[in-house]
Parts: sequence; C-alpha cells; structure tokens
Amino acid sequence: MARITAGVTSSHVPAIGAAIDLGKTGEDYWVPAFAGFDWTKEWIMKPENKPDVVILVYNDHASAFDMNLIPTFAIGCADEFQPADEGWGPRPVPVVKNHADLAWHIAQSCILDEFDMTIINKMDVDHGLTVPLSLMFGDVKEWPCKVVPLAVNVVTYPPPSGNRCYNLGRAIRDAVESFPEDLKVQIWGTGGMSHQLQGTRAGLINKEWDTAFLDDLTKNPERLRKMPHIEYLREAGSEGIELVMWLIMRGALGDNVKELHRHYHVAASNTALGHIVLEPVE
Repeated sequence: MARITAGVTSSHVPAIGAAIDLGKTGEDYWVPAFAGFDWTKEWIMKPENKPDVVILVYNDHASAFDMNLIPTFAIGCADEFQPADEGWGPRPVPVVKNHADLAWHIAQSCILDEFDMTIINKMDVDHGLTVPLSLMFGDVKEWPCKVVPLAVNVVTYPPPSGNRCYNLGRAIRDAVESFPEDLKVQIWGTGGMSHQLQGTRAGLINKEWDTAFLDDLTKNPERLRKMPHIEYLREAGSEGIELVMWLIMRGALGDNVKELHRHYHVAASNTALGHIVLEPVE
C-alpha cells in the first residue's frame, strides 16, 4: 500500500523564486536563506527518503482562481500542470507531473469522508507550488517525483480553521494508506511564516511566535489546531494565516513525529522564512 513517509514545510516567498531564476542565490543577502535547505536537498534524494509522490499543499495567488471562484480546498486531478504566468512570464521550471490516479483516489476518499474537495482538471500552478519544489530539488530538467497539487483558500475570508485543516490531513492519510500501489508519499505544507504585506504593520515579523509554532508542530499540535484566526492576524500578520496549511501536513503524519531538520531565517524579502522536516513515528 501507499504510505506517508515524511512531512516537509517551507515558505514560498516569490522573491526566492526570482533569486533562483535570476542566478542570485550566491549573493550575500540570499546565501543564509538558501543554506538552510542544503541539508534537505541531500536528505530528500537518498534512495530511502526520495518520494514517489509529493502532496503539495499551497495557496493560489490569483493565478488559477479569482473572485469568481474561490474553493476552500481544491485538488488537481489532471495529468500535468503548467507553471503560471504571474505577470512577468512563467517561471522557467519543469511542468508539474501529477499522479492522477492517487489524486482521484484522495478526492474520492476525502469527499466520502465528508470533506468537500473541489476537483480541478485545468489550472496553472504559481510560485506557491513551484518555489518549494525549487528549494527542495534545485535546478532540474524535470521534477524527480510526481506532485499532487492541493490548493487551500487563505487569501479571502473566511479561510478554513486550523482544526479543519488538521483533520483534513488525517483524512488524506487514510486515503493514502488505502491506495493499493506501493508508494512513498510525502506531504508538504507551504506558506508562512509571520508576515504582513500592507497597512500600518507592513513588514511585521514575530520571531518568538514563529519559533513557538515550529516547536509545537512536533510537541503540541493540539495547541495549534485550536488557534483562532484572530491570533494569526494579531501575532503573525495578515498573511500569517498561511500557516494553517502546515497543519494539513501535520495532521497527515499521525500523533507522534520526530523533527529531522529546521531552518528559520529573517528576513527573506519582507517575510520570515521557515522550513521544517518531520518524520512519523509509529
């Protein structure tokens, strides 16, 4: 059967993608931001760790969806997805190849488990999905695994609660474990950490709050799943709500996890950059 072997989180700052695409990763400003992913790049390509499939949880930035259509949870079920043109041309990265059979199975399983998933067969994927792939796999001609896109609305109120996201992660785990093909599956949560892009608090970064969030992904996810939207807004800024997507990853790993790696850097563009790798413990 298929099984979830690890959970990975990462910020998906668009400026990171630009730094990669324009060859600026060696500049003094960017070196410490990218250095925290060196461990993961080596770890993820070892045969015992390399995933067959990544379920990548991200949010769309008005590329595939707009105010005419805002799904709370949307799963891509087509065979492939093109990089989106976000106003300056598509990123020069590989086409995302889906494991469509697994995606359809997850959609069916989650819907029958009473999660209303929107099934998407045509969409382009933006930096929310492609930047984490670049950070983990580097500059490649094709992504080394299949990718199931799972888009979450954290752009327009109301976003799903942390508890709803955590429970969706549990439902995804059940779906994966009921898929008959022998697959190593990772689930990635993207976005965050604390940041605000507009208003009088533009540039807000809350290192203490971010660190507590990272700590509790491992030791106290119950606190995180009960955290109300207003705390994200107050403590992590208006865009900090993206962190509920990390709770989908955490819910999919089961009750007990082991932290393998952590990276936190301030600042990457105008945000805090967060990254963690977790392994389920039976």
